[in-house]
Amino acid sequence: MRTRTGIAALWVGLCAVAVTGFLPASAVAERAPAAPPAGLTESLEQAVADGFPGVVAYTRNGERESRVAAGVADTASGERARPDHRFRIASNTKSFVSTVLLQLEGEGRLSLGDSVEKWLPGVVRGNGNDGRTITLRQLLDHTSGIYDPTTEPEFFAPYLELHDRDHLYTPREVVARAVRHAPAFAAPDHGWEYSNTNYLLAGLVIEAVTHRSASAEIRRRILEPLGLKDTSFPLTDPVVRGPHLHGYDLEGQDVTRFSPSYDWTAGAMISTVDDLARFHRALFGGKLLRPAQQRELLTTVQPDGTPVAYGLGVQRMDLPCGSGSDGRPPVGVWLTDGGGPGYTSYSFTTVDGERQLVIALNVYDLGADLKHQAPFPLSKGILKAQTAALCG
Repeated sequence: MRTRTGIAALWVGLCAVAVTGFLPASAVAERAPAAPPAGLTESLEQAVADGFPGVVAYTRNGERESRVAAGVADTASGERARPDHRFRIASNTKSFVSTVLLQLEGEGRLSLGDSVEKWLPGVVRGNGNDGRTITLRQLLDHTSGIYDPTTEPEFFAPYLELHDRDHLYTPREVVARAVRHAPAFAAPDHGWEYSNTNYLLAGLVIEAVTHRSASAEIRRRILEPLGLKDTSFPLTDPVVRGPHLHGYDLEGQDVTRFSPSYDWTAGAMISTVDDLARFHRALFGGKLLRPAQQRELLTTVQPDGTPVAYGLGVQRMDLPCGSGSDGRPPVGVWLTDGGGPGYTSYSFTTVDGERQLVIALNVYDLGADLKHQAPFPLSKGILKAQTAALCG
């Protein structure tokens, strides 16, 4: 879900205070496992000591890969966390969605300059909202100004107050709630505001263009060609299938069971650290998009007052390395992140493509987030993991 500028930026702020074509599955070389970067295991253990029941991580340096886990996947049974455990990836889903739209543009089936109205006539209308003035690009880079009802406590009342974890929302129902509100700014492209509604509309556009479900298009275009066998896109199923991390709130309540319907193409997917790493290596390595669309993916806008620049479903930032007095410069990274009931995760790829870190932790307190409070334990172990894996 993540309602603001991103999990990674939040970590930095909190801890500082404290077509080339598809890459077929058969063409993805298996790499020999390597020892984890120095300090990585200790950083994950610190995160567990600071309040996360479990944490799993994947790292890559060149062709050398490592996988590390600490803590437990299930506090009730004591099952240990494993790197192959699945988890809800929340807003990491957005990079899959933007990839499909960019592929469609590369095929000449749409343009990112198309209006929302062209593909979804009458859907974005009323209270100052006008789909005729909003482009598909403005959906993907969050400059549309369309309201996000998932920032409202009452939106989640069925789940958090009535304890109906199976409650269903349809994408069009969420969009309808959004356009009951005025836009965040006077006109599209006159500001920046993160809104999950943008990506629900993007999913509806995929369906309007292809006449197939958004989940089927993601599976056909990304999951199957890349061999992402542990990645899925549940529409209404509230259960995480297969071996998985259980997800918790800050009080230790198990919130693994949770309908993904409200999040859909904004954040409903389930994956593993390995699958996310494989996808992002292909994406940032230019294997999934034609050159023109790759440039569009990586063209960013800079929200005021944040260290993160936002592209089309991906983000760009400089990670601090060291104290600044030891001569190590910041490292530029592309990233995606996600935070939703029970799970926090992010995926970093250095700009040169040489290093990756994908990490998943099993706490995210939606109630705290809705109160604008930190939704997970504050642990410097996460920044230490970033340093260990990405700074060298």
